[in-house]
Amino acid sequence: MLNLKAKKKAPNKLIVFLLAKKWFLIVLAVVILILWIFKWANYYPNKIDLKPRADFFGVTFSTKFCNELGLDWQEVYLAILDELKVKYIRLPIYWDEIEKQEGVFDFSKYDYLIAEGEKRGVKFIISVGRRVPRWPECHSPAWLNYKSEIGARVATLTEIRTIVERYRERNSVYYWQVENEPFLSTFGVCLPLDIDFLEQEFDLVHSLDGRPVIITGSGELSFWQKESRIGDIFGNTLYRVVYNNWFGFVKYPFPTFYYSLKARLANLENNHIMAMELQAEPWVPQGNMTQLSTQQINKTMSISQFKANLQYAINLNFRQTYLWGVEWWYWQKKYGNPEYWWIAADLFK
Repeated sequence: MLNLKAKKKAPNKLIVFLLAKKWFLIVLAVVILILWIFKWANYYPNKIDLKPRADFFGVTFSTKFCNELGLDWQEVYLAILDELKVKYIRLPIYWDEIEKQEGVFDFSKYDYLIAEGEKRGVKFIISVGRRVPRWPECHSPAWLNYKSEIGARVATLTEIRTIVERYRERNSVYYWQVENEPFLSTFGVCLPLDIDFLEQEFDLVHSLDGRPVIITGSGELSFWQKESRIGDIFGNTLYRVVYNNWFGFVKYPFPTFYYSLKARLANLENNHIMAMELQAEPWVPQGNMTQLSTQQINKTMSISQFKANLQYAINLNFRQTYLWGVEWWYWQKKYGNPEYWWIAADLFK
């Protein structure tokens, strides 16, 4: 009798084992598929010819990022103008550079940048506000920390008014940008967003000048609904490979249709959208960009990835695309790797 019972139980154990093995294989297959989608696959356009339409590409230029890379910002800027022949530049005006002492403004650096650009027919997007491009995103002067919340808002509006009034007579300025990705609260060292105050900032710029005002938002982490209700033009970020503290480097599998669909859902037409920050420099998980090895650079910005990102933006075909990383291309050229710079030069000629 005992032997018969043992024989009856044996098939049940076998079934359990096989089922467990089956589910293990399914889970393993799912994990491998996810890793392939977000880690291993390269989402390069089928054809890369890098032939944008005229006036399609511009760059963001940051004096602060030049300093971070150990570069002379004037040297870099003149090379952008004279070697690359860039004609469209987004220029963030850093509050802590122009008003180090409350009520005392020094625009000499930005007067120079705009004047040199005008000599060469450059058109500018001027970024104003407390939050403008480059880490830590918010670039407030130190004295603002001692203000009350109301005092800080009054000072912010005064800063915006002063910048707009200084440059609104310049024909080279063709857009204003107020704040940078204001709804992206997870990134940057900034105070929480107050939407009512953000709208006050936009209303102020509209009252001072008739040119369109841009609002920016994350291309991947936002559905653009809030932004589309505030700005005249929407500018999105456009990243292809990013870094996450939990998952490491992650590749976005989104086809161009993903962005076009979000635009339609937000009632935005292509001629009212700009790719304001196209990834064209390596992602730095920690430390300084100048400390990255070639292997680390290639995780997010190999030459192949650089070309693929450019072609992706061309295929997406928004109103314009502004490249993020021109200062780093110059640093690469200066220290023995000019290929990024050469590729960019072909885009702007």
